[in-house]
Amino acid sequence: MSTQAAHPTLLIPGPIEFDDAVLNAMSHPSQSHVGAPFVNTFGETLKLLRKLFLSSDPTAQPLVVSGSGTLGWDFVAANLAEPGEDVLVLHTGYFADSFADALDTYGAVPTQLKAPIGSRPTLEKIEEALKAKNYKAITITHTDTSTGVLSDIKAISELTHRVSPNTLVVVDGVCSVGCEEIRFDDWGIDVVLTASQKAIGVPAGLCIMIMSGRAIQTFEARKCKPGSYFASFANWLPIMRNYEAKKPSYFATPSPQLIHALHTSLTQITSVPMEQRFAKHHEVSRYVKNSLAEMGLKQLASEEACQANGMTAAFLPEGVTAPELLPKLLAKGVIFAGGLHKEIATKYFRFGHMGVSVTNGELGHIEKALAALKESLEACKK
Repeated sequence: MSTQAAHPTLLIPGPIEFDDAVLNAMSHPSQSHVGAPFVNTFGETLKLLRKLFLSSDPTAQPLVVSGSGTLGWDFVAANLAEPGEDVLVLHTGYFADSFADALDTYGAVPTQLKAPIGSRPTLEKIEEALKAKNYKAITITHTDTSTGVLSDIKAISELTHRVSPNTLVVVDGVCSVGCEEIRFDDWGIDVVLTASQKAIGVPAGLCIMIMSGRAIQTFEARKCKPGSYFASFANWLPIMRNYEAKKPSYFATPSPQLIHALHTSLTQITSVPMEQRFAKHHEVSRYVKNSLAEMGLKQLASEEACQANGMTAAFLPEGVTAPELLPKLLAKGVIFAGGLHKEIATKYFRFGHMGVSVTNGELGHIEKALAALKESLEACKK
């Protein structure tokens, strides 16, 4: 059981509930960011990230920088695409629009390949798009938090390498890393960007990435300077290499407390095979989705292959609104999220099931949430 103070159970698609040990790590005493104890912890954390991403490629480089997952878009847009270069953005919801905006801000030319709400672009459409133009990169939102739609990273990466081998494969894994299968080396991915507060299970405030050797070579071959100072690989890659080698280094001050929390969480996550973690999230996801179906609820992602394992987006029943349902859930000690996709935001809600709420069944979070949802829906209909 948790030793945390009583609070409503947070089951949105991030931030999520945190393990006690992770929160305790956040209370680590103040520490020099260039002192040996912290440098050792940061170096170990970067090595643990390689295990998280299932990468043993020495030319790849993990990166941890203070900021949100959104900073990952800036890193990609500022460093890997030059002004005027084309980028193919696969659209499965709200966050593809935002990634495209970030690319456009730095001068790249994004082309969005869209699909109906609740689905994803087909491999045939992706192949057609890749053959039509020379794209510097293809960006894929692994799980779009606004819709709960899951993309098939392995298949898309294989297709891209076959059809357009010079195109970088970039994965927005903010809502997937730690709960969905990602095999960085085996699948030939060039970038995965994510954040600390979702399935990794650490308080918000860290942008986390891993870049392939090919992505780093692409950056090093740029014709013009990156469009950002803070988000420049030129400034951060030497720092990360030094930290991983356990050498003190400085560009901008990291948060020792968040790094300690990340180290604690990654130690827990990688203490079991990643396959076991993926399977547990899939098992609980199917249980949640089947339970919602028994309540008569339909998902935005109608096809099972397109359904994320770390969250579920479900349509509200006829006559029930989110402003009516969510307060009833809160009164029962459960917090879900309302809709986010601007075209249908008022028509659905989102249930996050990832991290410690899934892996530690003794907490009872999932059963508590399902019981609260059933009772709240019945109350709404009276």
